[in-house]
Amino acid sequence: MHRGGTLPPHLGKMRESLTTRHVALKMGAIAMEAEAIEFLRTLRTVRRFTEQPVPQAVLDDLLTVARWSGSANNRQPWVFIVVRDRDTLQRLSELEGYVRHLAGAALAIVVVMDGDPDQVEQETFDEGVLSQRLQLAAAAHGLGSAIGWFHGEGRQTAKEILGIPRERLVRTALSFGYEDVGAEGARSHPPQARKPLAEIVHDERFGGA
Repeated sequence: MHRGGTLPPHLGKMRESLTTRHVALKMGAIAMEAEAIEFLRTLRTVRRFTEQPVPQAVLDDLLTVARWSGSANNRQPWVFIVVRDRDTLQRLSELEGYVRHLAGAALAIVVVMDGDPDQVEQETFDEGVLSQRLQLAAAAHGLGSAIGWFHGEGRQTAKEILGIPRERLVRTALSFGYEDVGAEGARSHPPQARKPLAEIVHDERFGGA
């Protein structure tokens, strides 16, 4: 330290460099936060796909994310069936439920839950969290996805098609693929597709302004 409290020139430049680097890192972190929030905000359902196959490395990432999804008491009450066969995808898409988009998907992941009658609420919650995590992982790779839902007789028939034991619970099938942006009937995106926060957020108690 020089007399009068000033730093030698070389130390002054070093401090200036460190300050600049700190500011740059902080700005970079802010930019990353904004990018992450925008990524989450813009996740949407895609039901029209091209014929481009999903690379195995991408599928491996999806399954890794699924494997690490949280569950009540870490029970991990699921197994996953990956379906690529076009005939099987077509048959599944024709079952009772909301699964028609499976027909055009590059692949589907059918979520098979344990079906424990004492854990219905927990399994339902875990299944929903898992499904959206799969969609986010797909979006990170530039893939579109849609969550399908078997109901009624569709659930039992899906078990028969896929060889799933009767005691297991099958409700969810997710389709994945690269979006066909030019497909007839592709989803439009209105500029204001969500209610304003002022309409859905209450402070402290229902009706609180």
